[in-house]
Amino acid sequence: MEQAAELMGATLNQFVVQIAYLEAQRVIERESLIRLSQRDARKVLSLLDTPPKPNKHLKNAVKEFKGSVRAQD
Repeated sequence: MEQAAELMGATLNQFVVQIAYLEAQRVIERESLIRLSQRDARKVLSLLDTPPKPNKHLKNAVKEFKGSVRAQD
């Protein structure tokens, strides 16, 4: 690591902090993105364009949710 830091023109501490920062950014980006195949992306877009009608389970879930949440004044 010392050699790599030297090649980068940084102290070992600066090098380690920079590498940790870059890795943290990579992890956050990887975990923040949703990757879909083209087929799945077309399906999602199709459902957004023409959503299905609410079924009985969805209607019941909405009722339960509304019954458990109070509006704030």
